[in-house]
Amino acid sequence: MKKDYKYLNEINFPSDLRKIKENNLQEVADEVRAEMISAVSETGGHLGAGLGVVELTIALHYIFDTPNDKLIWDVGHQSYPHKILTGRKDKIRTLRQGDGLSGFTKRSESEYDPFGAAHSSTSISSALGIAEANKLENKSSNVIAVIGDGAISAGMAYEAMNNAGASKTKMIVVLNDNDMSIAKPVGAMRTYLAKLFTGKIYFSLRETFKLITSAFSKRFSAKAGKAEDFLRSAVTGGTLFSSLGFYYAGPIDGHDLSSLIPILRNARDSKYEGPIMIHIKTQKGKGYSYAEKANDHYHGVSKFNVETGEQLKSRTNLPAYTKVFANTLVKHAKKDSKIVGITAAMPSGTGMDIFGKEFPNRMFDVGIAEQHAVTFAAGLATEGYKPYAAIYSTFLQRAYDQVVHDVAIQSLPVRFAIDRAGLVGADGSTHAGSFDITYLSTLPNFVVMAASDEAELVKMINTSVEINDKPCAIRYPRGTGIGIELPTIDEKIEIGKARIIQKGTQICILSLGTRLAECKLAAKELKAKGISVTLVDSRFAKPLDEKLILNCAKEHEVMVTIEEGSIGGFGSHVKNLLSEKGIFDKGLKFRSMTLPDRFIEQDNPMKMYELAGLNCSQISKKILDVFFSKDSIRVVKD
Repeated sequence: MKKDYKYLNEINFPSDLRKIKENNLQEVADEVRAEMISAVSETGGHLGAGLGVVELTIALHYIFDTPNDKLIWDVGHQSYPHKILTGRKDKIRTLRQGDGLSGFTKRSESEYDPFGAAHSSTSISSALGIAEANKLENKSSNVIAVIGDGAISAGMAYEAMNNAGASKTKMIVVLNDNDMSIAKPVGAMRTYLAKLFTGKIYFSLRETFKLITSAFSKRFSAKAGKAEDFLRSAVTGGTLFSSLGFYYAGPIDGHDLSSLIPILRNARDSKYEGPIMIHIKTQKGKGYSYAEKANDHYHGVSKFNVETGEQLKSRTNLPAYTKVFANTLVKHAKKDSKIVGITAAMPSGTGMDIFGKEFPNRMFDVGIAEQHAVTFAAGLATEGYKPYAAIYSTFLQRAYDQVVHDVAIQSLPVRFAIDRAGLVGADGSTHAGSFDITYLSTLPNFVVMAASDEAELVKMINTSVEINDKPCAIRYPRGTGIGIELPTIDEKIEIGKARIIQKGTQICILSLGTRLAECKLAAKELKAKGISVTLVDSRFAKPLDEKLILNCAKEHEVMVTIEEGSIGGFGSHVKNLLSEKGIFDKGLKFRSMTLPDRFIEQDNPMKMYELAGLNCSQISKKILDVFFSKDSIRVVKD
């Protein structure tokens, strides 16, 4: 950390912050902002969101007795200033690194993180749970949830608000309205909040501000109370939040500590029995000119030069899987007007921004609402359209019931483009695409494909366009391909048909996904030891290429499956097939190499796959151990 800070050097915990005079807090904010910019310039990470909540973070920790009072950050990527003030200042330059600080809130990291969050829209639900626990225990501590205008668009947030309003349980929700999540917020809520912010009555008069904040005390005369109710109704226009049972106050300037401090103090001391909503207006990227001017306000950045704002992007000519998907889909959409694209608030992350530029009327960003996205796609499919729901693997988990009930059971041809499959690096276990092979391959009548390289991805997209009687999914990783020539959009693959990469006689490796490159290296290592290997790019987790698998099982001594997914996926389906056909009775040795049965923390992807036991040397070692084992019949479950 820099050594020339006037206040920050002496602040290790919020208790230190509370010793500072209120009129000096803006200087503290300036120092926290500078430290955050400096740290993220070295580590990369989420920048804009944290810059926008510096004053709010300071005000919350100044007014509330954290960690006794519980402060919950939605998503968590805006929690870097929070980490600086809560005992993690000296580790802030380890953000998102191996063995370093998480880029999100994490219970095991600090007592100041009462609830872990890396996916959005969970804060109000978790805060209400904690508040109800306090009520049951007769505790008087406060519970505060901070949620953004993007996150509050999700259905889960409304379920929580509906429950909170009915429960009459005291909790405080701070709505951080910056008109920007990863992309511009979409939907009616964005318009609604904009109307609140631009209304004729806005807290411009100190008297108005004082009247509304002091209303929390409930010490008015009947006449004054009616006046306050009238004024609040005029200010808010009879807000949705009030209708849900929240005492609503706002919007106020979230960068003005002289406004934040008193309203938070009044909320803390309020005798109001029920949830309170404080609506603040902030600027994402606040205080760093390059972030303020950028279209995404530097939401997520690589390492960058603080003086110039230039991000240090890796220089590579290799194509990104996301762009290969988007560009291929655009080519098909030019020929087929029934193709439409869907994303859940991730247009740039999924490549749907590219599709949307070409076909603005055929790309639908539904906001942070994966459940709705899937059923919306199902509705489109019933009318003969060909929807492509481009959703990260980790976020598709949020819509599993809809995948089962609304898509699979009805056998609707929704195409799922599953980005960020496998281990993803600095975002860690919360964003890893570990489970989609397992949770999709269990569903009847589902086609599940995994691309081993960018050329295979193109062929799978080409194939998916013509799948009109059932749902299908194509999974592909974050990052770049291997640099091979891309096929035309006319090249397809037969459903359920694997491809043999090389033929051998002793060992058969069935690879699913991009671990194929490591399997090729492992095959070379084994060849050098005199062991003959057949290598198969399986392509499909479902349906399996049963004929090829059974033939290989009969012709080889050892069979090993490799996948970038959890236990219960591709390898389990292969094992079940072999068991049903009685192959194990004939002496086949079988192993399934998957991601381990634990969550793998953040690191660079190469290191993470090493920890997972799925690099070339670990694959070849596993095979050698099995090949030379004396047990030729009994199958050992890894």
